[in-house]
Amino acid sequence: MTDDRRTYSSTLVDAEAERRRGRHVCVVDADGFSALLRGRPAPCLELRRARTGRVRPVAAATPEARILGGPLRLRRTGRRAPGDLTLDLSRLDEATAAHEATVGALIEHLSRQGVEACTNAAGAPEFDAGWSLGEDIFVAEVKSLTGAREDQQIRLGIGQLLDYAHQLRSTCPSAAIRPVLVLEKRPSAGRWTALADGVGLRLTWAPEFAGI
Repeated sequence: MTDDRRTYSSTLVDAEAERRRGRHVCVVDADGFSALLRGRPAPCLELRRARTGRVRPVAAATPEARILGGPLRLRRTGRRAPGDLTLDLSRLDEATAAHEATVGALIEHLSRQGVEACTNAAGAPEFDAGWSLGEDIFVAEVKSLTGAREDQQIRLGIGQLLDYAHQLRSTCPSAAIRPVLVLEKRPSAGRWTALADGVGLRLTWAPEFAGI
């Protein structure tokens, strides 16, 4: 009779630090670990760090993991690479700062509801913010209205969101995609809410972010 007992050892590692060093670390849950002990394959979980500092696993094969990336962070404003357009820089800076202020307010609004704002996952459209609620995955485009034509900004945002939603519904047909246009402030024309409803978008604005 052959003794087929195996000895397993474990070592605590900082998975995120190891991945930053270019090493692959596969993380499994209890069911996955049990499967491995039986010699069966187990799905590798993606680690996502919440704003609380805790790391929460998301199954890598789920639509959420294919669409939403890591926690959303604010960008520094007022910097430009050499060769960027220099036309009307004061207004461009003002609009960029307004955009990031709106993103920051959105992050805080969601955080107060226990929801984490995320970036886009690798390979997903580059939306400004995303989050999940139950089975729904929200993708948002944020538009500042400072220093720009209001109608132009809103039309641009609507077009981007329709494109994002179409791409995501094609690549992740099982996902419930909810596109959201987030504005810096209430638009002066009330018709935009009806237009957004008509094309299947949610329209909201700072600081209340009604409807989300």
